[in-house]
Amino acid sequence: MKSYIQCKLYCTSIISANSRLTQFAKNGDIKMARKVFDEMRDRNIASWNSMISGYFQNGQPQEARNVFERMPEKNIITWNGMITGYMAHGMIEDAQKAFESMHERNVVSWTSMVRGYLHHGMVKDAEALFWVMPEKNVISWTVMMGGLIQDHRIDEARALFDKMPEKDVVMWTNLVMGYSQEGRIAEARDLFDEMPYRNVISWTTMISGYAQNGMVDIARKLFEVMPWRNEVTWTAMLTGYTQCGRTEEAVELLRRMPERSLIACNAMLVGYAQNGKLLDAQRLFSGMRVKDDASWAAMIDGYAKWGLVREAMNAFEEAPEKTPTLWGAMIKGNGRNGLELEALNLFMQMQKYGIMPTHSTVITALTVCASLALLDKGKQIHSYVMKLGFHLDVFVASCLITMYFKCGNLCNAHDIFMRSHERDVVMWNAMITGYAQHGLGHEALKFFYSLCETQKDIAPDAVTFVGVLTACSYTGRVAEGWRVLESMSRDFSIEPKTEHYACMVDLLGRAGYLNEAMDLIRSMPCEPDAVVWGALLGGCRTHANMDLAEVAAKKLLMLEPTNSGPYVLLSNLYASGERWGEVEELRKMMRERNVRKAVGCSWIEVEKRVHVFMGGDVKHTEHDMIMGVLERLSGALREAGYKADGRYVLHDVDDEEKEQSLGMHSEKMAVAFGIARVPSGVPIRVMKNLRVCGDCHDAIKLISRISERKIILRDANRFHHFKNGSCSCGDYW
Repeated sequence: MKSYIQCKLYCTSIISANSRLTQFAKNGDIKMARKVFDEMRDRNIASWNSMISGYFQNGQPQEARNVFERMPEKNIITWNGMITGYMAHGMIEDAQKAFESMHERNVVSWTSMVRGYLHHGMVKDAEALFWVMPEKNVISWTVMMGGLIQDHRIDEARALFDKMPEKDVVMWTNLVMGYSQEGRIAEARDLFDEMPYRNVISWTTMISGYAQNGMVDIARKLFEVMPWRNEVTWTAMLTGYTQCGRTEEAVELLRRMPERSLIACNAMLVGYAQNGKLLDAQRLFSGMRVKDDASWAAMIDGYAKWGLVREAMNAFEEAPEKTPTLWGAMIKGNGRNGLELEALNLFMQMQKYGIMPTHSTVITALTVCASLALLDKGKQIHSYVMKLGFHLDVFVASCLITMYFKCGNLCNAHDIFMRSHERDVVMWNAMITGYAQHGLGHEALKFFYSLCETQKDIAPDAVTFVGVLTACSYTGRVAEGWRVLESMSRDFSIEPKTEHYACMVDLLGRAGYLNEAMDLIRSMPCEPDAVVWGALLGGCRTHANMDLAEVAAKKLLMLEPTNSGPYVLLSNLYASGERWGEVEELRKMMRERNVRKAVGCSWIEVEKRVHVFMGGDVKHTEHDMIMGVLERLSGALREAGYKADGRYVLHDVDDEEKEQSLGMHSEKMAVAFGIARVPSGVPIRVMKNLRVCGDCHDAIKLISRISERKIILRDANRFHHFKNGSCSCGDYW
């Protein structure tokens, strides 16, 4: 009896410790979980497995591996846990090694590998493994079919479904959802009608399918005849109404609910916010007795979406608990409203308070760094991302690549790509587009052809071809551009859209084939948009074709009457031809239509501080020093043969005033500041919000030679790398 009691107490003690360990790990307190584990006098295999699982859950795969290697005894659950954990952290090779090292495997082992491959977009590997599985269960079939659906291979998913020896309601429902997601709603309904048994999830999936495809009235009819509903069903129907702007019917549905659930109220908050009904959102929010993270996030997102950043910040401050989701919503809201530096400051505060960001928040911060070309801040976030293990996420890695490209650091972008074990089409697109923006067409095309020839699992998408055609445009590869455009539908079953035609028009326009560009516009199967006409107008500006420029500008002013771009481009053309009457007429038209020209500015990051310059700026604290550098450069430029190009002055003034005006352009001031403050041997990186003017381009080429400095200038369209008196664009821009 005594030994029985001792045995029972022993078992209870281990079970209790394991339970506390697991709870701490689930709550994110991995240090306390490890303390419990270390203080256990006796441990069983479940204790070790729980500790491994805890480390994986808290983003510490290396610690999980360390515990695994110390285990005195392992079972199949241990090995399966390692496979799942490795796959969750993108450590595919480690998962493969663990799988191959197993002395025995069960259906869970095989399914974990298949699920992991699918999660990382490796559908071919998943399929190959799936078909050699010694045994498959319902979960295995469901996972594989779900992977095909996620990969938009709905017909293959259906073929797999038809081969299944047994089908449960989950499989039927998943396939209905797959058809709905592809917009094949009639086939989804046929399958739904064939189902031998339907549960509430099946009904809700079909209703959501109709709603997501804009068929809200049919969704409502199905909603009314379904035998039973849960809060998800009500919310799906409500969301369908809000997504198509029918908020009154959504409110009516909310009132009809037997019990207003929190999830439904949150959906209504989002609906109000999407449709700009913020007062209604406020009233609903104030009347909610229970609010959660999603409620506060909906209000913050709603305010930020409509430019009410202060109100969003007030909501953020009032939230009882500032969770990672709310921090992320506030950071995104600032970034969306042009307050990029405030967004970054909030991100830095998160780190200071020890709050782990979500993947989406990290992506927002990296996007801000890319937008402003803040290399130092981007590097800091990269280091932080490495500590968190987020760099293993393929989307975060793609954002890092884009950030480095947009900051002008091509080496780091290339290194991240080469070190990534897992790559998807987004990452390949980041490389192709990045090289294209830097005018390195050869490298961009090399990556494109490598993607087409060596990647069996990854196919180019529509974005890929935008990058490739841009690369052709920036390097004058007209024949290759035509070949790429024609190959889209022929070889890749991708029909060119307006953005692809816009790239081709840009390519032809830059190369001087303006009549051919106009012919292409006339033959487009889709209606040309503002981007297409803007590309033609840009080509007309480069080659001073006034007749076609006026045609393109007229189309643009019809499509976007409040966009200052066409007015400015046409004004530039008139000014370069000294047609000052037409210039004044355009300015009068802009005043009458209340169109404001975007103010040109340039900025440079020095010692972790961003310095912004406007044209003719006298407010900078080091203005006198900058003017001194510009004065010295002016003399050296004249000796080197530079003469100010008055065509880029848009006012009817004498030559001396033109030279003074050009000398105070924002990019020249930023470069002068960089020469004085950026250490020798370090590239000077300047950003401009508009296209760099031709005079500044010529001057900065010579400045790079005179100062013996490498200058990287990013304007609104592309990068220019100036070195030893020449530019990477080869004056083709």
